[in-house]
Amino acid sequence: MLATRNRMRTSANFSHTVRSGARNGRRNVVLYVEFTTPKEPTQIGFIVSKAVGNAVTRNLVKRRLREIAVTTVRLFPEGVNLVVRALPAATNASWDELVDDYQRAFARAARLGQKPPVIRHHDDPKALADGEKRVEGDDVRDPSQA
Repeated sequence: MLATRNRMRTSANFSHTVRSGARNGRRNVVLYVEFTTPKEPTQIGFIVSKAVGNAVTRNLVKRRLREIAVTTVRLFPEGVNLVVRALPAATNASWDELVDDYQRAFARAARLGQKPPVIRHHDDPKALADGEKRVEGDDVRDPSQA
C-alpha cells in the first residue's frame, strides 16, 4: 500500500507531471516520470479511465498497479513524481506482464527524464572550476597525457 505522503492527489500535480515529465508507453501502461528536488517525497498518481472497464475492473487494475508502484517508492523514496496511465489492455494482462511493462516503461522514461551530463573538454576554461572533482566517465582529459 502506498503511504499518504507518496500519493499524488491534486490535478495540478498530475498536469505538471504529465506535461513536463518524460513519457514512455508499453502495451498496458504509459508512465510519465519527472525528477524533482531530492528532499521532496516520491509521489505516484494513477489514471485509469472508463475505457479500461467498469468500476470493479478499474479498481482491480489500480490496486495491481499500486502494488507494483510500491517498489518504485522503495527504490526512490525521494525526488520522483510519477503518473501511471493504465491502458485498456491492462484489464486482461497477467501480473507478470504488468510488472514487466511497468518496469521497462519506468526505466526508459527515467533515462529520458534525466538531464544530459555536462561534457567538458580539457580546453574548456570552466572545466573543473569551483572545486569540482573529476568523475569517472567524465570526458575531461589530462593534456599532459595526450
